[in-house]
Amino acid sequence: MKTLFLTLVTAALLVSAAACKKQATSRQQDTANLPASENLRAADMAKNPFVTSIYTADPSAHVWADGRLYVYPSHDIDPPRGCDLMDQYHVFSTDDMVHWTDHGEILRASQVPWGRPEGGFMWAPDCAYKNGKYYFYFPHPSGTDWGSTWKIGVATSTNPASGFTVQGYIPNLEPFIDPTVFVDDDGQAYFYYGGGGTCKGGKLKNNMMEIDGAMQTMQGLVDFHEASWVHKRNGVYYLSYSDNHDVGDSHNQMRYATSNSPLGPWTHRGIYMDPTDSYTNHGSIVEYKGQWYAFYHNSSISKNDWLRSICVDKLYYNADGTIQKVQQSGPTNPDPNGDLPIGQIITLKGANNNYVCSENGAQPMICNRPAVGGWEQFKVVSAGNGKVALLNSGKYVCSENGLKPMICDRPAIGPWEQFEWIKNTDGTISLKGNNGKFVSIEDGTQAMTCTRSTAQSTERFRINQ
Repeated sequence: MKTLFLTLVTAALLVSAAACKKQATSRQQDTANLPASENLRAADMAKNPFVTSIYTADPSAHVWADGRLYVYPSHDIDPPRGCDLMDQYHVFSTDDMVHWTDHGEILRASQVPWGRPEGGFMWAPDCAYKNGKYYFYFPHPSGTDWGSTWKIGVATSTNPASGFTVQGYIPNLEPFIDPTVFVDDDGQAYFYYGGGGTCKGGKLKNNMMEIDGAMQTMQGLVDFHEASWVHKRNGVYYLSYSDNHDVGDSHNQMRYATSNSPLGPWTHRGIYMDPTDSYTNHGSIVEYKGQWYAFYHNSSISKNDWLRSICVDKLYYNADGTIQKVQQSGPTNPDPNGDLPIGQIITLKGANNNYVCSENGAQPMICNRPAVGGWEQFKVVSAGNGKVALLNSGKYVCSENGLKPMICDRPAIGPWEQFEWIKNTDGTISLKGNNGKFVSIEDGTQAMTCTRSTAQSTERFRINQ
C-alpha cells in the first residue's frame, strides 16, 4: 500500500522505518488496441479524485454479490504528519461509477486490542469474501517500535461496509505491510504482502485467518517496492505493484507481472501507470460491468504528499493480454489559478471540531455534527465573479441577507447564495457573504449566521478534515 519505503533488517527480515517513497522505468506499449478517445475523460465516470470529503489513499476495489463496486482505502488524517497518523478506515461504493456513497467509518486503531498504544499507522487495507463473511485485512503495529512490530489484523462482518469486529491477526508472519487477498475460481484464497523490496505470497486456510503451509517469495518481479495486488483475466494471473522509481519530482510507477499460477513464478511485463503528482502510489485493478478499471491515488487536491485522494480510470488490455498504459484523468478543479475548488465536494469543520450541516435544507444550518454524512457534504459551484455557491441535495446555501439564520433551501444562485472564498494564513478558509459579513458557526449549538465583521476562530473553517 504505502506511502513509504520500508527497509528490511537483514537477518531478522524486519521492516524498519524510512520515509514514505517509490517507483521506476518505462516500456513501449503495443498501441494497436488503444481506444480512439484515450486522451478524453469518459463522461460515464465521476471526475477524479472521486472522493473529496476526506483524504484517502491505497484504494482496494472489489465487486460483491450485491452488484455494487466497493473501495476500501486508507485514510490520511489532516493536518498531516507523514504516514504515521493514518487511521479511521471508511468504505465507499457505487453502482454506476458516477455516484459514490461513503458508508462511513468501519474501524480505527483504538479498536484493535493488540495494537500500538499510540495508535495511528493504519495503512493500506484489503477485503475478501468467503464462507458468508467479509474479511477486512489491515496492517498495524503492535508496539511503539512500529517498524519491527507490524501485524496483519483481520476484522470480519456479514456486511461489506459496516459491522466489522477485530478477530485477531494472522500468526507467524514477518513484519511486512500491504496485505491483499485473492480468491481463485475454485474458492482457494491466497494472501500476499511485502515491503522493502520483498513480496511474499501463500495459501490461506479455509478460516481465512491462518497461512496454509509456508509463505513464498514471489519470483520474477522487477524493482518491487510494495502495494501488491493480484487479479485474474482469461486464465492468466496478474500481480501489480508499486516500484522504486524516484527521479526529481517523479516517484512510484505501477508495474505488473503475469503467471499461470497464483504464486508464480512471475514474468515481468512492464509499467501500466506513470507516476502521479504524489510521493507514493498504490493501486488495484478490477472488472465491473464488462469494463476494467485501475484505481490509484494522487495529491491533486491538497498538493501535499501525505494528504492523498483516490482516483479511478479505465484500463485496457492488448490482444496478447498485456496492459496498455493507463491514461490518468485530471483533477476536478478547473479554476486556472487553482484558488477555488470548483466542482469538488467538501466538508467544513468549525473551530468546535464539528462539521457544518445543511440540516436537510428545511431547518437553519448548524455546526454540531461529529461525523460526515450526506448533509455535511457540499459541492462547490462557481457563482461568477470569482465567488462560489455551496450545493447540497440540489439546493444552495443562502446567507439570508445576514438578518436571519442561514439555510440551504434555494433552488437557484442569487445574490445571497454567493460567497467570497477567503484563504487564511493558518490554512483555514472563511466565507464572506454579499452583505460584506463573514459566515459564523456561532457557538455550534445555535443556527449559523452571516453577521460577523471579522474572521475570528468561529468564522474559520477547515476543509476536508
